[in-house]
Amino acid sequence: MEDMKFAISVPDKVFQAGERLAREKGISRSELYATALTDYLGVHGAAAITARLDALYAREDSRLDPALGQAQQKILTDEAW
Repeated sequence: MEDMKFAISVPDKVFQAGERLAREKGISRSELYATALTDYLGVHGAAAITARLDALYAREDSRLDPALGQAQQKILTDEAW
């Protein structure tokens, strides 16, 4: 995987806190920001997927087919727990 170089602007306090954390963790600034962005994308990416699924299920009927419900009930009733 090739690395992409880019410039960003952050408030000085955020930058200084990032510098301290990178030093404390013994990692480079690039690694700190890459990890932070990866984590952010993971959280917000999952939220976006959930929002799309919620919208889909709001439009679609999600009730269980009665025949399937009866079949599941029969299987579970016959199952030894």
